[in-house]
Amino acid sequence: MIRLERARKLFHRGSADERAALDGITLELPDGAFAVVIGSNGAGKSTLLNAIAGGVQLDSGAIRIGADEVTGWPVHRRARLVARVLQDPMLGTLPALTVEENMALAEMRAAGRGWRPALGAGRRKRYADLLAPYGLGLESRLASRAGLLSGGQRQVLALAMAVMRTPRVLLLDEHAAALDPKTAELVMGATLQAVGAGRPTTLMVTHNMQHAIRYGERLLMMDAGRIRLDLAGDEKRDLTVERLVERFHLADDKVLLS
Repeated sequence: MIRLERARKLFHRGSADERAALDGITLELPDGAFAVVIGSNGAGKSTLLNAIAGGVQLDSGAIRIGADEVTGWPVHRRARLVARVLQDPMLGTLPALTVEENMALAEMRAAGRGWRPALGAGRRKRYADLLAPYGLGLESRLASRAGLLSGGQRQVLALAMAVMRTPRVLLLDEHAAALDPKTAELVMGATLQAVGAGRPTTLMVTHNMQHAIRYGERLLMMDAGRIRLDLAGDEKRDLTVERLVERFHLADDKVLLS
């Protein structure tokens, strides 16, 4: 479960100029929920994910993950509960390390222990078993350097690393945006597999309207640091891109008139 209570974050652009990246957001996602977040640039989407991951500290409000209030926790402490996959495939893995070394490093970090390159036969088999269901042949490339993989392969490896220790929360920050359409669909298929395996509470930021409609059971649209639309159930299932754009404009007009 993720709960934000009146979460507020201001960014200062000058002595008298400040902007609310998060403007008093209250949001609750139950265990195992998969929500998609959309919005224009500057809407607050990435700040929302950063606040949950600990990279941004709130000015006011609170964040809870399960029974823990994590508002003041630093990134490394939240890493035991929260996993994240970023937009750039080059950022999710270390190119000079092999596939198996990247996975070992992710495993040690999630467990709160230091780097321990103990890569015996048992661990290699477990890593191969974790990678095999993604269907990219990564299980046979454990000794290959991550820098030699394609962008899609590296992003799928980053996904596998993120969920290998079953985090409570999975944050996906436009993780398919830097890929060509075919590879993006492959990564989204891997995403469904990763999300379905351990059922983490998942927040996925995307600019792709089709992905926003197709994936997840809840859709949040942000603008100016606020959640303007929150759709689930039949409302989400019946959406088309045209209806989604129309709903956003209607919500925006209501805000302007209030």
